[in-house]
Amino acid sequence: MRIATFNILHGRSLDDGLVDVDRLATAVKSLDADVLGLQEVDRDQPRSLGADLTAVAAEAMGAAEHQFVAALAGTPGGTWMAATGDEQPGSATYGIALLSRYPVISWRVVRLPALRAGVPMWFKGSRKPIWVSDEPRVAVAAVIDGPFGEFTVCNTHLSFIPGWSALQLSRLVRSLTGTREPLAVIGDLNMEQRQATRISGLRPIASAPTFPVEAPRRQLDHVLVRGGLEATEPAEAVRLPLSDHRALAVRCGPS
Repeated sequence: MRIATFNILHGRSLDDGLVDVDRLATAVKSLDADVLGLQEVDRDQPRSLGADLTAVAAEAMGAAEHQFVAALAGTPGGTWMAATGDEQPGSATYGIALLSRYPVISWRVVRLPALRAGVPMWFKGSRKPIWVSDEPRVAVAAVIDGPFGEFTVCNTHLSFIPGWSALQLSRLVRSLTGTREPLAVIGDLNMEQRQATRISGLRPIASAPTFPVEAPRRQLDHVLVRGGLEATEPAEAVRLPLSDHRALAVRCGPS
């Protein structure tokens, strides 16, 4: 079984600045993932040609089951607000998605605590802190009937603000107490593996730098597990012709 996570930057390539749904489909197909978590996913956004990027990815990988969960509703630069889950079909949204070639027994959405105020952050090269604000964050979990029995996968995209991402990860793992195991938490956690492991209490089974795409030095994207699941091959940080992240993929099986 191959699990992968990929922050797709709403399908945009850094090479030409364009969103090409065929390029996205080809990239997803090449990953050959059985279970795939996507972050920074658009649906019905003008900047991504009004496409449903989750549906594009699902068709490309042959995923019989998939769910998109909006974190934000509206268009960037215009009306841009926290999604409620009650958005009308055809409205512009942005969030995360979880896709599976295997049957899904149940789905669950977790809305993570939002940082409502701006905070100062130091960026490399800046002489003074810059005030930044975060966006709402969500997670989507599925109990999947896989080749080795039932297991849970949870995909998320956490805050880029240090400390707040740690709080979100802690809350997320706590919310998954009692879920079907093995459990895999995947996604762009916006923290390095050592911190993610310490905060979550889960085991990493995929180690490879994923960011930035050109010459990755940091691993922000992870596959963390609890229960009887282990890597059967070394993980791959796969460079694809879109996004500012590399995809992270690992083949795994029961331990």
